[in-house]
Amino acid sequence: MSDHRSPLGILMLDTRFPRIVGDIGNAASFDYPVIFRRMEGIGSADAVTTHPARPRILAALKSNAEALAAEGAVGLSTSCGFLALYQDDLAAVSPVPVATSALLLIKQMKEKKVGVITASARNLTPAHFEAVGAPGDTPFVGLPEDSSFAGTFLRNGLTLDRDVVEREVVAAGRDLMARHPGIDTVVLECTNLPPYKKALEKALGLPVYDVLDLLKGFYAGLSARR
Repeated sequence: MSDHRSPLGILMLDTRFPRIVGDIGNAASFDYPVIFRRMEGIGSADAVTTHPARPRILAALKSNAEALAAEGAVGLSTSCGFLALYQDDLAAVSPVPVATSALLLIKQMKEKKVGVITASARNLTPAHFEAVGAPGDTPFVGLPEDSSFAGTFLRNGLTLDRDVVEREVVAAGRDLMARHPGIDTVVLECTNLPPYKKALEKALGLPVYDVLDLLKGFYAGLSARR
């Protein structure tokens, strides 16, 4: 049966790594229609950095946002949580509403003590949090720079060892709780991490939220408005 609902558009980094179910780059991760558009020449290293080439990245976001809207997208997200940095800038130039990053969830959780698991602790800054209305001092931990996760997703590897990455993500979650014992909620910055959410919730005994949770609410809101 064909789905007549309007699609959500996803602005994709220019990557080659595998995207399993749960990853934002796999259409089967969604229970509503999505369309993807690759931003040629804008890769993980361009997004996951403390000092991005902001004008170049924003220009790519803008032109590809316009193309997705022309294809019928009713709203937009991105394939990298670090693009939170561009939430307001992109929203100002996009023809349709924008939800760039799972970090947007944090401002909806004012009563919670939120901790974040990120793809790269070295590169996540207070500016990324502040750009989406979250406290700049939100606690976080990253996946290790020598991890299997980093080899695939940050260094654009062709293979993914799902079991090893799951263990790394659970270890990062335990590290987060050990460093910040007051945390009662976890947000996954990275759009490649949702496949490991259930294992993380089981290991930590805490609720875990990711970009798919953000976009479910975002898309429902767009549909209600239409």
